Amino acid sequence: MTTRPRAKADRHRSPAPSPDTASDTAATAPRHYAVVGAGMAGVACARTLVQAGHRVTMFERGDGAGGRMASVDTAFGRFDSGAQYFTVRDARFAQALETVPGLCRRWSANLVRVLDAHGRVAEAALPSLESHWVAQPGMDSLVAQWAQPLGDSLVTGTQVTRIEPDALDAARWQLRTAGAGDSQRVYSGFDAVLLAVPPSRARSLLEEGKLSRSISRQVEPVRIAPCWTLMIAFPQANQPTMSHLGPQWNAARSTHHRVAWLARESSKPGRERIERWTLQASATWSQEHLRDDAPRIEAKLLRAFSEITGIHATPAHAQALCWAEAQTQVPVGQSHLWDAKARIGVAGDWCIGHRVEDAFVSGLSLALAAL
Repeated sequence: MTTRPRAKADRHRSPAPSPDTASDTAATAPRHYAVVGAGMAGVACARTLVQAGHRVTMFERGDGAGGRMASVDTAFGRFDSGAQYFTVRDARFAQALETVPGLCRRWSANLVRVLDAHGRVAEAALPSLESHWVAQPGMDSLVAQWAQPLGDSLVTGTQVTRIEPDALDAARWQLRTAGAGDSQRVYSGFDAVLLAVPPSRARSLLEEGKLSRSISRQVEPVRIAPCWTLMIAFPQANQPTMSHLGPQWNAARSTHHRVAWLARESSKPGRERIERWTLQASATWSQEHLRDDAPRIEAKLLRAFSEITGIHATPAHAQALCWAEAQTQVPVGQSHLWDAKARIGVAGDWCIGHRVEDAFVSGLSLALAAL
């Protein structure tokens, strides 16, 4: 009986990977994430993923990164129209701030007082144990700096309108978007979609539970109050014989039924010297007047400003804007939401609170969960 000679082994052929090895390789291969929303939470999430070696495409319907850490440029100087300052309580946030030395400075608003409806001190200012920090030249500078490494991967002026399975690969996601001039585009090939947007937008994009029932169920109870903001400038105060108008203090909380917060913008480090103030209306009043037009809001808040500060001069600049979702009333109660099966996640300050560092911690936590 003749036996066939055995074929020589192919020395150039690698052994077939075991199932365990294949899964490990897939887990460590660079992935492509879509991050929707370029506020603090979204940028914190994106920078963490990029630092881990993954690809990120970030979508922002506004003109740039910032979210509610927004600043508004005017002929009289810059206003922080959203978050007025931030605190540093979390060690991870403190460590991240070390990557941008000199960008943020302490603001001497530590002695914030509480005023009654007539501007009288209702509660004496007590020394604060924690510093109030601001980015310069505006609060949005911090988010913009951290977003820089994204480069062209930050797609601005683009609103995500729908999340759906990738037409060419059902294991991935694609996003339908709307841009300037009613332009529409589809971005595809995403291994996961991470939402860093207000809860109303998150509910809409999740299609009320169709994409992730577990996340939608946890987002549903979240409640965030609106906030009307007024920005005013008094260049007439910058005269040789006059250093400022009105009170000596730079920031205050108020029990006035219209106004919850006042801040002298020109007192913040790295700001223009022209006398400028930002007022933030109370949550209750903002909700009651949510549908009022801007001129009507300006008139009402200017009257309240005069009652509180004693400043009756006519501002050279007055601008009102409304944040439809500004301050968390009922949070999610955990740092982030992540559906590993659907590969969809949600982050935002509203997951755990309303502070700037809450947004940072939420975005960081979501990124680590999605890795």
